[in-house]
Amino acid sequence: MAVIYGATRKGIRLVKGPLLFMEGVLEARFGEVVRIFSEEGREWVGQVLEAGREATVIQVLGDTEGIDVGVIVKFTGETLKLPVAEEMLGRVFSGSGVPIDGGPPVKAEDYRDINGAPINPTMRDYPDEFVETGISAIDGMLSLVRGQKLPIFSESGLPHNQVAAQIARQAVVPGKAERFAIVFAAIGLKHDEVLYFRKQFEEFGALSRSILFLNLANDPVIERIMTPRVALTAAEYLAFDLDMDVLVILTDMTNYCEALRELSAAREEVPSRKGYPGYMYSDLASIYERAGRIKGKAGSITLMPILTMPGGDLTHPIPDLTGYITEGQIFLDYDLFNRGIYPPINVLPSLSRLMKDGVGRGKTREDHMEVSNQLYASYREGTKARELVQIIGEAGLSKRERTYLRFADRFEREFVAQGFRERRPIEETLEIAWDLLAMLPEAELTRISDATIAKYHPKHRGSGEEGPEGKTEIYA
Repeated sequence: MAVIYGATRKGIRLVKGPLLFMEGVLEARFGEVVRIFSEEGREWVGQVLEAGREATVIQVLGDTEGIDVGVIVKFTGETLKLPVAEEMLGRVFSGSGVPIDGGPPVKAEDYRDINGAPINPTMRDYPDEFVETGISAIDGMLSLVRGQKLPIFSESGLPHNQVAAQIARQAVVPGKAERFAIVFAAIGLKHDEVLYFRKQFEEFGALSRSILFLNLANDPVIERIMTPRVALTAAEYLAFDLDMDVLVILTDMTNYCEALRELSAAREEVPSRKGYPGYMYSDLASIYERAGRIKGKAGSITLMPILTMPGGDLTHPIPDLTGYITEGQIFLDYDLFNRGIYPPINVLPSLSRLMKDGVGRGKTREDHMEVSNQLYASYREGTKARELVQIIGEAGLSKRERTYLRFADRFEREFVAQGFRERRPIEETLEIAWDLLAMLPEAELTRISDATIAKYHPKHRGSGEEGPEGKTEIYA
């Protein structure tokens, strides 16, 4: 069937959910926008999902009620574009980029293809600047770096929404607060969750520097495929056209992957692990790899996708593939949550691969990396002692093990735990860390140099002492 762009043609063979299957349209292009008209005059917008000689598959963007094989399809020759402008800051949009805050349409400074493109590896600038979230467990031990991709792995029932909201309103690049923006995308969330996020942004005054894209659970499933791409398109404009540092938070990427699986099943594609399409890895990469820094550009995109692991299974395809693409992970833990620790961040399985490049002298503080390593090692000793208590009881522990057991308890209560409204500067986080490490004999501080101990240890700080000549093991 020949197609003349701007003209209308019939040829729908099958309507299956949000997908229309029609005869092969040789001139059709992947991602092309089409307009669909019924005989009654109703109109829908769609996008070419697959173009070939045998068949052309179109996904309908929005409600499909009323569509049947008698509809007329108009091929536009255009791709889906988002109107972008600096005035988007402070606004709330649907998952497809339509204003839903009662304000006027965006007066576009440009129109950008929402599919974008991953950053060319040869043009990437290495991330090496600290982003302060105000959360001690992240800033102190899992530091976020400008241009990094650092996901949060959670489970259903854990407070990942609260953690996301707290990061969104508190995060800043030190010294660049006036050029820092948040792009927040809610993907397939319930109505009460979306209201919660809007309230948090408005109540704490973070909305003025933020753009919100909200996709509800009852919105068309195809909109969930668009939402992260629309959000990143807005972020790219802020970062690489307006030279802003942008933190993009995507929650929940599990809902995105479920939508991807649903569309794949509707297209009758051969499934891969757990029914997800075999191309899910490259699809996720096409989203995640749009974050970063570009040589010669002052702005950056830092990405924190949040995903709920089905059944807490780390080997599930969604967290598994995400871990391959991103640069670390932050784990939220049910055991900490059940003991009243907020945020319930388990630092032991968590990791920020770029932390070493974003902290230290001239960035945070010269002792930062050493303190982080020592906290990790000491907390691990404490959790091992806690495991022994389950077997032999606390009375069977040595003095050393009892010291580390008390350290682990205090570490969770004083360092990891903090109020939802509490923002800790990195200096305060490091001071709390040193107060905790002071309860250990100096001989146990094997990850910290003598010079650093002499300068920052509470026992020597301000005393003019150069530190002990020899460390001795003494346990209280």
